[in-house]
Amino acid sequence: MIKFGPSGACELFLSTEEPKTENMAGFVKAHGLDCFEYSFGRGVRMSADKARSIDAAFQKAGVEISVHAPYFINLANPDEEMAQKSFGYILDSARMGRLMGAKRVVFHPAAQGKEPREVAFARTVERVKQLCELIYRERLQDMIFCPETMGKLAQIGTVEEIASLCKIDEVFVPCIDFGHVNARGQGCLKGEADYLSLLDEMINELGEARMKHFHVHFSKIQYGARGEIKHLTFEDEIFGPRFEPLANALVKRKEEPYIVCESAGTQTVDAMAMKEMYLRAQKSGEEGAAQA
Repeated sequence: MIKFGPSGACELFLSTEEPKTENMAGFVKAHGLDCFEYSFGRGVRMSADKARSIDAAFQKAGVEISVHAPYFINLANPDEEMAQKSFGYILDSARMGRLMGAKRVVFHPAAQGKEPREVAFARTVERVKQLCELIYRERLQDMIFCPETMGKLAQIGTVEEIASLCKIDEVFVPCIDFGHVNARGQGCLKGEADYLSLLDEMINELGEARMKHFHVHFSKIQYGARGEIKHLTFEDEIFGPRFEPLANALVKRKEEPYIVCESAGTQTVDAMAMKEMYLRAQKSGEEGAAQA
């Protein structure tokens, strides 16, 4: 089943609720949403007891939770010690995420640095293979690890690169951040055909089964010559991308992803808007099929 929800605490939550993660479960449910993404952006600093408390709250509310590994992961770093730290950030996120009841771990793959892109990407591939070995060694293969498409040109994370990384093993499922794709491509996602082309590319590369419930980040993002600048809200009418054509594309391809809204402060309200757009697209698709 397709799921919609916010990433982190939005302005509405912070203004109306006691700011603790356990309370986010009921807040998300009360707004008709299905999932929530917790970010370990600056490090995995949580006690096991806190994680279990979060798990209990989300299970009670019937809301699925995912986690985002720390932002400073770089699997292309030439320094082996730094690479080991990146492995640790991802594995620690998975271990704590499991205690929280999460089944998905999103992570940023790498940065190009000063090396040629092909060198940095080749090293990223080898490091993801090493990460895969560690995942199985730590018996974390029941989790889903989601390398994310990235919005800045200097980052490893094009659609093609993420597909290649996910081919390494079935524990990897792509996190397609459509705002990042659009920013990196200077506004390339304009209509339904653009989304269908992207989805078809990933389905052809990874198969329908792997893509059926892939991970999604969505927000409108301001961009410049080097790609992503900052996240915006759905009120923006300049940068995009728009969600409606993606909703239509998802219905046509019968995809049911886990969709996380990363708008700047309005992520819950915008997640609700996305769910409404999808339900309208689904209804329209069903009516069209019935008339055919």
